[in-house]
Amino acid sequence: MRGVGPARMESLRAVGITSLRDLLYCLPVRYEDRTKITPCAACQGGEVLVMGVVPDKPKISRFNGLTRVTASIHDDSGKLPLVWYNQPWVMQQLPVGQSVMLFGRISVKNGRRALQNAQRVTEPSIQPVYRAMKSMPAKSFRTMMEQALMQVDDCCPETLPPSLRLRHGLCELNFALRQAHFPANVENLRMARRRLAFEQMLMYQAALGLMRHHREDGVAVPLPEHATEQFWQQMPFPPTGAQRRVLEEVASDLRRSRAMSRLIQGDVGCGKTALAFGAISMVCKAGFQAAMMAPTEILARQHYESAKALLEPMGISCGLLIGSMKVREKRAAHAACADGTWQAVFGTHALISEGVKYENLGLVVTDEQHRFGVRQRSTLQEKGAHDEKAPHVLVMSATPIPRTLALILYGDLDVSIVDELPPGRTPVKTRIVPEEKREAMYGFLRSEVGKGRQGYVVCPLVEDSEMLEDVRSAQATYDDLVSGVLHGLRVGLTWGAQNAEEKAAVLSNFSAGEIDVLVSTTVIEVGVNVPNASVMIIENAERYGLSQLHQLRGRVGRGSAESWCFLLAEENERLKILSQTNDGFLVAQKDLELRGPGDLMGTRQSGEMMADFLLDGDVRLLEEAARCMKQLREETSLQTERQAVEAVALEHYRDKLAQVALN
Repeated sequence: MRGVGPARMESLRAVGITSLRDLLYCLPVRYEDRTKITPCAACQGGEVLVMGVVPDKPKISRFNGLTRVTASIHDDSGKLPLVWYNQPWVMQQLPVGQSVMLFGRISVKNGRRALQNAQRVTEPSIQPVYRAMKSMPAKSFRTMMEQALMQVDDCCPETLPPSLRLRHGLCELNFALRQAHFPANVENLRMARRRLAFEQMLMYQAALGLMRHHREDGVAVPLPEHATEQFWQQMPFPPTGAQRRVLEEVASDLRRSRAMSRLIQGDVGCGKTALAFGAISMVCKAGFQAAMMAPTEILARQHYESAKALLEPMGISCGLLIGSMKVREKRAAHAACADGTWQAVFGTHALISEGVKYENLGLVVTDEQHRFGVRQRSTLQEKGAHDEKAPHVLVMSATPIPRTLALILYGDLDVSIVDELPPGRTPVKTRIVPEEKREAMYGFLRSEVGKGRQGYVVCPLVEDSEMLEDVRSAQATYDDLVSGVLHGLRVGLTWGAQNAEEKAAVLSNFSAGEIDVLVSTTVIEVGVNVPNASVMIIENAERYGLSQLHQLRGRVGRGSAESWCFLLAEENERLKILSQTNDGFLVAQKDLELRGPGDLMGTRQSGEMMADFLLDGDVRLLEEAARCMKQLREETSLQTERQAVEAVALEHYRDKLAQVALN
């Protein structure tokens, strides 16, 4: 290829590109949509394309060796200031008095808008943006990609059988690669990314399935035909249709001699805990033990109390094992696990500590799965090894983190979606609140308390930090509120490292309605269930991940009252997503796109993935690829298709699969 010398070869090798195929699969990380012209008056934020006239000659100013060029562009709607930093040549390139199109990002400083470092656009297009590479200018990389695409037919032959492509509505590979790099329009780009994402999911899953030998042997649990119905009849409320369907899927897995590995994905408040208790009751009634691991002692204790009330009347003995127990209590708990006295054990990481043994562990449930590391989940699973047969594994999360999402449907976990909320749940209204509206927001919280409601105020830090001067701490916020805008209300304070007894007392008082407003860190992210709470205020919301914000928001809206979540921060793309949707699927998808799907080849929970993977982030597409692979494995008429897919998968992933974290 022209223009690729030793230095550029080195830059490419550094990011894992050693062949034309590698280069063609190095897809853009995002795209600039330079097809829609925005009127100057409507430019409020983000990237925009504007068209108008620059009436006056630009001005240049210099300070400390830096330059700033300023001008303005005018259209029928008004004018927009322009600014370029350290680009003095713009003075000569900007045509004064002529119509011009400019693309750039709107910056807002002290309430004033400006189009920053705009580029001139000759014709509307969708421009690819690639990950930055050392010693490789973006323009040079695009030119290299144009050359590579001339050879796409030779180095990237079609990988999917035509019949499979037809069934799933997928375009051809050469078209997909061309349009993924230089799309003619938005629809072509959508088709291209769908095809490439589907292929990557399918291939990885196929290879993973070959390496795993279709999962480990498990214990087939002998369940009666109507086991799930018997459970629902003993519950104090009727199940939703989604709950009924998902528990049936779990029961079907438990009856098989292959170890279940299933994720229950559902939004906060959809009733996942009831499903976990259903699985536990079925396994325990069949003579096995079940263990349920929660990320905090508060949540573990809540599960234990709920299970005692629900499962013990069914004849299932329950126990609790947490780190803060006294030595004598722990010893008794270990004995009850080891001799089978406890059929259902609830706890934290203590469940996987070295001295804990189980008599006959048949089911492992991890709740709020994204709070556990890969190794921790594996360790609990290994404790169930019984006659070399693995226990069934059920993991639950309201918003799976990227790594989980990637692994689910790449073949490691089956997925059950609880896509229905119980009647009476009200969607939470989410608003982004700028600093100048803080006082009015706290006034609203006070008025809600006046109506008999409660609220949360969540802060990123426990105490003030000199390193993070602009970040509010829980302690300082508590002090300010008690002496200021919430003076006279009952305000409580809790944080992660607080003494366990104090923390339990504060949360218990809040649950009982004896505290009006709870100021805390993210310790209340999971497992705190107070239906009377109707306001969630999150300070420095820009410091949290989308999944975490979604989880925090899920602490309100649990009753019938209208509920609100206020995000104190300047508006940005991530926070806008939360203000526009309560759908955990969309939140997970955006989190996946923004954070990356994690290290599929190891144990990192999020971050940049291997160079030759594309993941579009669409949870439903992930599920479609999973169903496709399952169909290929199970239907004999599709054997030829399966062999073709597996052959390509092994060719691409054989060397990498030996180190995959399989849980």
